[in-house]
Amino acid sequence: MKDRDIHSAIKILRREVPKWETPIVTLMAETYQSPFRVLISCILSLRTQDATTAKASHRLFALADSPESMLNLTAKKIEKLIYPVGFYKTKANNILEICRTLINRYAGQVPDSIDELLKFNGVGRKTANLVVTLGYRKAGICVDTHVHRISNRWGYVKTKTPEKTEFALRDKLPKKYWIEFNDLLVSFGQHLCRPISPLCSQCPVRKHCDQIGVTVRR
Repeated sequence: MKDRDIHSAIKILRREVPKWETPIVTLMAETYQSPFRVLISCILSLRTQDATTAKASHRLFALADSPESMLNLTAKKIEKLIYPVGFYKTKANNILEICRTLINRYAGQVPDSIDELLKFNGVGRKTANLVVTLGYRKAGICVDTHVHRISNRWGYVKTKTPEKTEFALRDKLPKKYWIEFNDLLVSFGQHLCRPISPLCSQCPVRKHCDQIGVTVRR
């Protein structure tokens, strides 16, 4: 993909993506407009399918939707509410620790800085960027497996890890696209540009794609 083609690709995806389901964390952000809920739902979503994350998030937030109310729950209670998300026991403990830290160090408010968010257990760059972009509408680039794979498949970047992809995108992706880039590519990656045997014959972006690493396609 030539650098100038990114504008056409984004325009196409903006048109196509509304036809598909909205990623769960984005849906949480749009529904509740709460950085705290974005943070917690992000943690629940790691290594977990969207449908499972959605149900677990709704069960948990029905009982606790703030750091203060979350600390009224035991780890066992949180485990029961969020099961069967991946690593639910570890996530339950991390959620309680995060809530204690939010109250003790941040007056109960979720930080809007990636560097501050990375200080919490269970929060990596993907989650920190999602909280900043979806929770606060501040500039950031969330890179998950879809964004990493597709950006490299297009030939827009040449990187080996999601973290390196994030910084490569920060260097060349126009800033006006940063916040929406994850949403667009996650939906695109879930429905068409799949990891194995992508649906290239149906892809509206195919004329801009270098198809790097694609050996089997449909």
